[in-house]
Amino acid sequence: MGKIIFLDVDGTLVDYEGNLPASAVKAIRQARAKGHRVYLCTGRSKAENSQEIWDVGFDGYIGGNGSYVEDEGDVVMHQLITPEQCRHIVDWLHSRGLEFYLESNNGLFGSEHFRERALPVMQEYSRRKGNSDADSLQASSQFMRKILDGELYRDDVNKVSFILNSYQDHLDSIAEFPDLEPGTWGGKGEIALFGDLGVKDITKAHAIEVLLGYLGADRADTIAFGDAKVDIPMLEYCAFGVAMGNGGEEIRAMADLVTDDVDKDGIYNAFEKLGLL
Repeated sequence: MGKIIFLDVDGTLVDYEGNLPASAVKAIRQARAKGHRVYLCTGRSKAENSQEIWDVGFDGYIGGNGSYVEDEGDVVMHQLITPEQCRHIVDWLHSRGLEFYLESNNGLFGSEHFRERALPVMQEYSRRKGNSDADSLQASSQFMRKILDGELYRDDVNKVSFILNSYQDHLDSIAEFPDLEPGTWGGKGEIALFGDLGVKDITKAHAIEVLLGYLGADRADTIAFGDAKVDIPMLEYCAFGVAMGNGGEEIRAMADLVTDDVDKDGIYNAFEKLGLL
């Protein structure tokens, strides 16, 4: 077995507008042709990925920030938010007037006014990621099109993201859900845009450990790519960690290698430098 490569999606494989560089596709296909294994390792649930991403070709998938592990189509692990936990989350968010979406492998299911409330928030998220055309983002954008109407009391939920009215909403979620893993995204601390709730004690690093056990593979052969704080545990766990040039200061400081930005052939250049092509 060659190297086992783990790629975050947003800000790593694709840019913050969801654009997939042709050079990244080329790198992944060439690396797999040489006998290396490539897995997506992302906060996204499967339903959030476009067909363009799936068409690249991967050996497996880690989603929900580590709650779901798949190898060559076989489910290795899937730890879900329980139906009781889901009901508690939905009722609590409704009681506070917070709009949210449920992340499932079967779809992304939005609360009653999520699309309307999310548009300016996603524009701000895009603006913070350096998109000069962020204000032109519309309700028809790639992400917004994925938000579905449907039952909100569910038994197939990997995690839940909700729009923060203030940072206090995140702090209160920590107290309200000691049985879950609260986090934030879209900014650090007080400037965070979203809170999220996932399965407790699940990380990308833990999921990789589970997968390696399933494969009978050696941790010494692992390489991880990421751009954000949530990716740091997997870069620390893997034998070699690569941060994207567009990544946050914390992950760039701890990585073994900082490559170019995602839209400046960062994946391809790192694969080439590491002798994977």
